[in-house]
Amino acid sequence: MYKIEKLRAAMKKEALDAFLITSPYNLRYLTNFTGTTGLAVITLDKAFFVTDFRYTEQATAQAQGFEIVTNKGPIFDEVAKICLQEEINAIAFEESFVSFADYQWLEEIIEESSLVPISGMIETLREVKDENEIELIQKACAIADQGIANTLKTIRPGMTEIEVANQLDFFMRSLGATSVSFETIVASGVRSAMPHGVASNKVIEKNDLITIDFGCYYEGYVSDVTRTFAIGDPGEKLKEIYQIVLEANQKVIEMAKPGMTGIQLDAVARDHIASYGYKEAFGHSTGHGIGLEIHEGPNVSFRAEKAFVAGNVITDEPGIYLPGIGGVRIEDDLLITSTGNRVFTQAPKELILL
Repeated sequence: MYKIEKLRAAMKKEALDAFLITSPYNLRYLTNFTGTTGLAVITLDKAFFVTDFRYTEQATAQAQGFEIVTNKGPIFDEVAKICLQEEINAIAFEESFVSFADYQWLEEIIEESSLVPISGMIETLREVKDENEIELIQKACAIADQGIANTLKTIRPGMTEIEVANQLDFFMRSLGATSVSFETIVASGVRSAMPHGVASNKVIEKNDLITIDFGCYYEGYVSDVTRTFAIGDPGEKLKEIYQIVLEANQKVIEMAKPGMTGIQLDAVARDHIASYGYKEAFGHSTGHGIGLEIHEGPNVSFRAEKAFVAGNVITDEPGIYLPGIGGVRIEDDLLITSTGNRVFTQAPKELILL
């Protein structure tokens, strides 16, 4: 229940009596509930979880410390009853997860309580991972490491990108992953210049450079890894930019620590790549936070003013993309520690020529 106490402390600062939680990620974070139907109402001294009869037993087992409420009619009617019962004056809701239609509905049925739109309060709490969350992310990273190792053993010219992606995805599932973090990117040859070149029917050819960006979910938490390698010799230009990107990736690892801002860490990779004349070829941010979602705070970009703290988990993913030639991205997952950082992803990063 310590996560709920952290939320209550934040609620008190905003003079909120209660918080209505509907985001599935925030519900999982605060309640451990893994079903697909439910919401929570957290007050300064009570916690309610509302779901229908299909999930009552599951919610009772997972949402420890919550009073389980079974809705037989519209689920928001139970929220109105809780507000009346607990004499709630101001109830927050997640403005990014409540539709305008639902807002109008809530406004109509919750007559005695004011609705307060809130953005980012719970997401900010989620940025600092506890030991259990760290262990789960580490496991997701370990599965990804084994996944790319298997791909390097099995990939062959003549396979399509989608065949490689499917093989990787199913292999990670065989190791305990519940799903992939996002649609696996396999971009070969000139398609490797596409930062988000989702696997296609293109046939992989000898001397292709191949970028694979992938990850998996393990017990609700993600990994996010990119490795670039070649089948044969991709040519001097691509080998040159590979080395530059690898150096940028390593420099981020050397520098990442508490107190450093996302802007500062982004500049470490960006300035290195720019020093070789490839500033315009690196168009995305250097990284982002991961956890329950594949993209969450804190960010590593030229806009990210927030300073890192111990417990943040971020990606380190510089890249160079040359249209018509190819591209390189190398990505690791880093835990910010009290003294620096720890790299979770251990797959080899030297340029592998198969």
